[in-house]
Amino acid sequence: MSAYDDPELLEAIAVVGMAGRFPGADNIGALWPNLLNAEDSIRFFERSELDPSLRQSEISSPDYVPARGVLSDAECFDAAFFGISAREAELMDPQNRVFLETAWHALESAGYYPEGFDGLISVYAGMANNSYYATSVLPRPDLVSRLGEFQTMLANEKDFLATRVSHKLDLRGPSISLYTGCSTSLVAVAQAFHALLSYQTDLALAGGVCITMPQHSGYLHRPEGIESVDGHCRPFDAAATGTVFSNGAGLVVLKRLDEAVRDGDHIHAVLVGAALNNDGAGKVGFAAPSVEGQAEVIADALAQGDIDPSSIGFVEAHGTATKLGDPVEIEGLRQAFRYPQAGRAYCALGSVKGNFGHLLAAAGVAGLIKAVLAVERDQVPPTVNFDRPNPGVDLENSPFFVNREPMPFPDRGGPRRAGVSSFGIGGTNAHVVIEQAPLPTTTGRSSRPEMLVLSARNETTLSNHVSRMAQHLET
Repeated sequence: MSAYDDPELLEAIAVVGMAGRFPGADNIGALWPNLLNAEDSIRFFERSELDPSLRQSEISSPDYVPARGVLSDAECFDAAFFGISAREAELMDPQNRVFLETAWHALESAGYYPEGFDGLISVYAGMANNSYYATSVLPRPDLVSRLGEFQTMLANEKDFLATRVSHKLDLRGPSISLYTGCSTSLVAVAQAFHALLSYQTDLALAGGVCITMPQHSGYLHRPEGIESVDGHCRPFDAAATGTVFSNGAGLVVLKRLDEAVRDGDHIHAVLVGAALNNDGAGKVGFAAPSVEGQAEVIADALAQGDIDPSSIGFVEAHGTATKLGDPVEIEGLRQAFRYPQAGRAYCALGSVKGNFGHLLAAAGVAGLIKAVLAVERDQVPPTVNFDRPNPGVDLENSPFFVNREPMPFPDRGGPRRAGVSSFGIGGTNAHVVIEQAPLPTTTGRSSRPEMLVLSARNETTLSNHVSRMAQHLET
């Protein structure tokens, strides 16, 4: 049964908007062809391209890997648009700046503006560690003294990521910044999901951001660490040696399904289940994953939506490409999907980390956006850098297979469904289940020309909008 088949069981949430910036893709429209074409967007730097602030002793090491997925124009910000002074913007963490712009684009994607929305709009979000403060703010006490220590703190602390968006966009619903490590942004989605179902809010922005500064930098590979030896991320693959920490931002806009259908919103997909838990002490260490914890959170999300695991055609996995993480994740999925009862090799398995690395606080929402696009467009993108399975991953005896080429979404005899996992160091696990949107109700096309109205704050921006709209319509 689908969650929206019965009007009395409309306990589902619609994805009515999305926005994001990713390595190699400045927006959602650019992301999809990159996914289908199996683009590896991790950037490798020549010695001359590395940031001059980096320690020479570090970058000269044979173990230094000069690789990262970077965001174009992460240093740029339209401060005047948001009523922020140039001095404050200069000292503000780029994560706050990029996230604020992404929130604006997310609401635009959904077709809503705060003044015209009859209800509460909320923000649930988190960001990664603020490296900009250490590298670019603290070394400039002259600039800090001009803005003031208190204002500098407000521009950089994690606590104010969500509330700054609410203040600048005049959003009146709950505004909550949250931090659970790598699972942060999918935890934010789950929190928004439940807040909407309990009528704490009427429209919710949920996601996260990660920008490590300086961007033109790599990392020291350590033999027992979790970072890749060669700068490539290979989820589930035998040659996998770890992940690559990269930069990105993503947000989804969520609304109760019945209201989205009533209001004629464009529904990209429907969230039918969202669950959270923690591993507790039942694992070998604080940073280690847990089969039991992951299996339980996946099973809880499926049960919440009354979803049979055999109806799931695709799982967007956490997929860190580590020797321990991938086998643990597959075993947790096997248990949650009740193998062998559910069947063998019917569900595609992927991880967007192969495309551009691990986005930390933005990783979960990046995986969700990929899964939403796959469900909406009836295609499963390939998993990048996968050749043959990690010998510790028993794909042969599981419901899962990894596709190397784009493929039609597996037909499971009902609406297209996908699961999305995100697991954080420290044990906070998140899983959401999404499904295909209901078919829109149409009243027929008008035979008359329709006017397409665009607006902007000045003529230059308006001209840019017109060009982008024309390109969008052409493609």
